Amino acid sequence: MQSDAPTPSVSDAPSGNWVDRLAPPAWRPWLRLSRADRPIGTWLLLLPCWWGTGLAMIADRPRWVDLWVALACALGAVAMRGAGCTWNDLTDRDYDAMVARTRSRPLPSGQVTVRGAWLWLAAQTALGAVLLLTLGGTAIVLGIASLALVAIYPFAKRFTWWPQVFLGLAFNWGVLLAFAAHGGTLHPAAVLAYAAGIAWTLFYDTIYAHQDTEDDALIGVKSTARLFGTDTPRWLLGFAAAAVVLLATAVAAARPSPVEALIAMAGVAGFAAHLWWQLGQLDTGSPATCLRLFRSNRDAGLIVALFLAVAGLM
Repeated sequence: MQSDAPTPSVSDAPSGNWVDRLAPPAWRPWLRLSRADRPIGTWLLLLPCWWGTGLAMIADRPRWVDLWVALACALGAVAMRGAGCTWNDLTDRDYDAMVARTRSRPLPSGQVTVRGAWLWLAAQTALGAVLLLTLGGTAIVLGIASLALVAIYPFAKRFTWWPQVFLGLAFNWGVLLAFAAHGGTLHPAAVLAYAAGIAWTLFYDTIYAHQDTEDDALIGVKSTARLFGTDTPRWLLGFAAAAVVLLATAVAAARPSPVEALIAMAGVAGFAAHLWWQLGQLDTGSPATCLRLFRSNRDAGLIVALFLAVAGLM
């Protein structure tokens, strides 16, 4: 970091976010590096974890440990999303400097040094590791395995038109981890929900990527948004349908009671309705609309998490 003076906010951060308003000036570049001023990514990392917890309660039974799993996942999502964003910005700092939306981020703008970013990455990863160690052997193994996906993701847009698949593989791993933390085993329901989450990620991150298609084309960065172009709505409909069908199948695979099934499937229906609403609002030529719809996926995923939790507690 170059100085302790107040620094400009990142261009795509929500106006009046808590980092800009409340955080001490010296902390702001570090919090921005972790995207604390844009909490949607933390939600999108956390919600699949809560899906896994809810499904585990349906497939087995509620346990007191589920309270800690839910809280540990929330804390871990903050730490590991921050670590992932720091890693992403370290690998992408030269690209970010060439894109209008990202050149104000802490590394390309000079608010944080490369050495400082590496130290910040280590501190956040260490916090995530401490939390992981409380979740049992199977979850620990799964958590360690996820690091490979996190490490690869920033490079995916350089060698494939489908980097959103790699994001989906990494961001939805929490379904498997949280399910395993409940009872030490995995289950077909968790695997199906993981696949549903990947389809959902393809849906929302393709919308997000449409903000940068012109800059990405100039610097040679690949994305599903560039790949699909004007055909994006048809692809998004397919991803949404896949996410809903896989999620419904995951609920059925958990063998819920009739009451549990009714509640859980109502959550899936609410999720489907939200994705359908997003498709109706979509305008890939409007970056502001794409960002608004992308952020709205917190609510889509939260609908599923809440209904699964209620079903699991029945």
